[in-house]
Amino acid sequence: MPARCERRPEPRRLHWKNGTTPAGFPPPAFIHQKSAFHSSVAKAPFPPSGSLRRECGFRAAGLATGRGSAPGRRPGSSSVAERTMEHVTEGSWESLPVPLHPQVLSVLRELGFPYMTPVQSATIPLFMKNKDVAAEAVTGSGKTLAFVIPIVEILLRREEKFKKSQVGAIIITPTRELAVQIEEVLSHFTKPFPQFSQILWIGGRNPGEDVARFKELGGNIIVATPGRLEDMFRRKAEGLDLASCVRSLEVLVLDEADRLLDMGFETSINTILEFLPKQRRTGLFSATQTQEVENLVRAGLRNPVRISVKEKGVAASSTQKTPSRLENHYMVCKADEKFNQLVHFLRNHKQEKHLVFFSTCACVEYYGKALETLVKGVKIMCIHGKMKYKRNKIFMEFRKLQSAFVHRCGRTARIGHGGSALVFLLPMEESYISFLAINQKCPLQEMKLQKNTADLLPKLKAMALGDRAVFEKGMKAFVSYVQAYAKHECNLIFRLKDLDFASLARGFALLRMPKMPELRGKQFPDFVPVDVNTDTIPFKDKIREKQRQKQLLEQQRKEKTENDGRRKFIKNKAWSKQKAKKEKKKKLTEKRKREEGSDVEDEDMEELLNDTRLLKKFKKGKITEEEFEKGLLTSGKRSTNKADLEISDLEDDC
Repeated sequence: MPARCERRPEPRRLHWKNGTTPAGFPPPAFIHQKSAFHSSVAKAPFPPSGSLRRECGFRAAGLATGRGSAPGRRPGSSSVAERTMEHVTEGSWESLPVPLHPQVLSVLRELGFPYMTPVQSATIPLFMKNKDVAAEAVTGSGKTLAFVIPIVEILLRREEKFKKSQVGAIIITPTRELAVQIEEVLSHFTKPFPQFSQILWIGGRNPGEDVARFKELGGNIIVATPGRLEDMFRRKAEGLDLASCVRSLEVLVLDEADRLLDMGFETSINTILEFLPKQRRTGLFSATQTQEVENLVRAGLRNPVRISVKEKGVAASSTQKTPSRLENHYMVCKADEKFNQLVHFLRNHKQEKHLVFFSTCACVEYYGKALETLVKGVKIMCIHGKMKYKRNKIFMEFRKLQSAFVHRCGRTARIGHGGSALVFLLPMEESYISFLAINQKCPLQEMKLQKNTADLLPKLKAMALGDRAVFEKGMKAFVSYVQAYAKHECNLIFRLKDLDFASLARGFALLRMPKMPELRGKQFPDFVPVDVNTDTIPFKDKIREKQRQKQLLEQQRKEKTENDGRRKFIKNKAWSKQKAKKEKKKKLTEKRKREEGSDVEDEDMEELLNDTRLLKKFKKGKITEEEFEKGLLTSGKRSTNKADLEISDLEDDC
């Protein structure tokens, strides 16, 4: 996901799933960094280890290891439709009050969806009857089909046939991975209808190529991320007048609306809404209901129907946002134990599929490299927001293997299946469990520490000593983690001053403490740095090492040139003492000059001061230009007369 963005500590989670991979493939692993747009239930900080989650669903994003198979309404203007997910399904598609096209029903049978889920049975009839809908349901409840099917049906019912460049529907989703998934689902339903063209606009692709593709093939249905879609509205100079193309818009869908706003896309969404026609049907789908989502409903929807789908056994007043069949667990362990616990678990579940989430992009890079070495026989794939073209490729590869806390846990226990999630917490963070249970209605059960775990931190240190790339990744990961921890939204629980930096550094297998403002002035007797000059650690990649050596030589040559003719600064003496000595020397020099006299005579200095005063008065408008010139002449005459007197005196003496 594009990160955008500032990074905040989030729980590292791992999902596991029983099943088999295609022949010839090792167990898949997928490491993923999520940015701070997730709800607070997904933001616990976790250093070297993460959170574990069993996955029994279809969509997945994060670190995976193992073998796997494949808002609101204005008061008084809205109506509320509540459904309870007492059963995973709720009637057949044929039972809908508004009949579906036979080809649509055929696709549903081919995909293996003979029955509707509650959110689908509640949303589809309303959406197809020209109602704006704001649907709130836990992730994995089938929201994608709840808007894909109405879009196809609404466009099919349009009397006038769409031209190639006319846009009939737009689906906006916060991340490119979600956009790819939605576009794939949509393609199943548009395939029987060649009169419809669809196009995917996401980051990580050449925008010029997107423009050319639209001009050539058109796009009656657009699936896009907010940033790219906003950018396309500004491409008129390249021959794309998208503002004119969307005049025929019938349907707008905002998927994962809560995340759209949490990720900071509010400005982009408002800009896009300004280009769209007011007479349209709008669907807003989210897993959580926030004030920002409520504001978006008020601004973008017309007399909407709010649909709230509750989990089985959840009270009507509850706001639980995770599936009821999801088992949430937590493990309390020290910072220097987490990585060992994570690897121990992965080694014991090699035949299963996992997702592991880390708090920052740098942590993904570092621990992804470590797991590749320490967990054999598992395919590891890393993905995070700073990747561009590579990120899309990795995501598609992961999906071919068949496969924020509320949203992270939503990657498992989907469509009524069971699933598990495990989050790692430091001892000082245990009060976060109560916070989740009370504020987020997300209870967690404790899981005890695994026994007989091997200490792998020495091996991780050895990796850093043998390859500068690993050493630098570890330092960056530590720094990014600390900085993200300092910005945690739940800062009453996750307090930087309570962090045991020594234990944390050991958990990251650091060779030495990095230089950063958060550590300034602190002592770490419990952390013992290695007795090695880290500047001498080489890159394992010979080309990178050759470049590094070349840069070092250039730097040394530059420093030598700059220091020629200068007295070197004494590094081992306190800066304040060196400064005091310098000031003292300066004062002595000034005193000696005064004693020796100056080339400027007192009379000349007085004349100069008088001229300066006159100039200031003139600039302030206190005297006229004539008075200014007269003053200068008077001053000059006084000086001349004085000089004449001195010459006369000198002649008399002679």
